[in-house]
Amino acid sequence: MPLIKKLSLVFLTTILVSCGSSEDSKVKNDPVAFEKTDECHVCGMVITRFPGPKGQAFDKRGKQVKKFCSSMELIYWYLQPENQPNVTEIYVHNMAKAPWEGPTDEHLISARDAYFVVGSDLNGSMGKTLATFLSVNDASEFSQKHGGQVVSFYGLTLELLSNQ
Repeated sequence: MPLIKKLSLVFLTTILVSCGSSEDSKVKNDPVAFEKTDECHVCGMVITRFPGPKGQAFDKRGKQVKKFCSSMELIYWYLQPENQPNVTEIYVHNMAKAPWEGPTDEHLISARDAYFVVGSDLNGSMGKTLATFLSVNDASEFSQKHGGQVVSFYGLTLELLSNQ
């Protein structure tokens, strides 16, 4: 095979492989189960021993999901400037369907689609936490019963959380 054809074949193969790997990087990670021995990425506490919504994040800097004992710790971690651009997926519990004392894995939703109640009277693993809901109506109803303000994912800031 002439050298030009070999180089053309190598070039074409490189382009095809590159295109395939960029598609692989867009693969969505679904939420995973919380196991009894999982520890919080931030504080190291055993996640399932505490009430309230939990969270998890997939980060392109590592292959394992990061799990959090409360939605508050998840969002504090996410809002750090070095984490936001690296998170591919982020999940929280839909507390309209999950029991506060022990949210279950089938009720995990994308945090980007969620509504958060900041400042309610219910606690999570580390005290104050963020109640999380798929529907703004469910978040508003919860807020009327337990206090706090309803905020979308994109309205969450470190300043807002610090003033809770």
